[in-house]
Amino acid sequence: MAAVNSRPARPVLGQNQYGKAENRVVRITRDGATHHIKDLNVSVSLSGDMDEVHYSGSNANVLPTDTTKNTVYAFAKEHGVDSAEQFGIHLARHFVTSQEPIHRARIRIEEYAWDRIEHSGKGAHSFVRTGRETRLTQITYDGSSWEVVSGLKDLTVMNSTDSEFWGYVKDKYTTLPEAHDRILATSVTGRWRFNWTDDAQEAPDWETSYEETKKHLLQAFAETYSLSLQQTLYQMGARIIEHRAEIDEVRFSLPNKHHFLVDLEPFGLKNDNEVYFAADRPYGLIEATVLRDGCEARIPVDLTNL
Repeated sequence: MAAVNSRPARPVLGQNQYGKAENRVVRITRDGATHHIKDLNVSVSLSGDMDEVHYSGSNANVLPTDTTKNTVYAFAKEHGVDSAEQFGIHLARHFVTSQEPIHRARIRIEEYAWDRIEHSGKGAHSFVRTGRETRLTQITYDGSSWEVVSGLKDLTVMNSTDSEFWGYVKDKYTTLPEAHDRILATSVTGRWRFNWTDDAQEAPDWETSYEETKKHLLQAFAETYSLSLQQTLYQMGARIIEHRAEIDEVRFSLPNKHHFLVDLEPFGLKNDNEVYFAADRPYGLIEATVLRDGCEARIPVDLTNL
């Protein structure tokens, strides 16, 4: 029988990163009496030669997270915020190129939309936060190549008709009646990966790309006669791939926000697809990736990890 080595193995440090999360910064650009708002939530994560701080506690290679916070605010002044993507690119490049121990920077940004309040007074400096979606981007830079994954969450959409669901598998536990005219509603969470990866390429117009991508996914949702939410999801992703050459991969997570017809017969009333109960849970969750032909999927399957 072989001797058992009772000497314990030395633990080895695995993947690690650090930074300052959720730096809230609002940048006002004053164009005379007309003002513009960029409202961001910026998270910085850095990795590189950080073994010693974990093993011995030496901070010799550590840029304080407080410094990363200060950099976010300083860059909002120095560079402005033309787009969430461009702001994240400025930050990622700075951290990797200015600090030798830092080999990789990941910048995550949420952008909150404000609508201008039209009024008869002077100036254009009044805004209202509406129930619009939250814009998202994640910038990753390792000193030579970029990965930009943008997207959105909480974009609530509904078709009040042109949706069916029937012909599905039925077993002894199936109680759901087939529907040949139903409400289709969801809250869209989506990510799309750009094929811009290095500085030698011309960067996309980030603002135009976001607005056009959102437009195409909404048009696909509205124009698809849906026999399943899966079919609608594919059409949304396919339309983006077909119309936006700068995007190679799209992933959606779509909760099916069920609307059930209310039984009004006990009250002597006929419910002709008019009155519904909107159920918030449980909900069907439909998720899938749509790729440009020949491209590899790189967006995580679980978008909560992005």
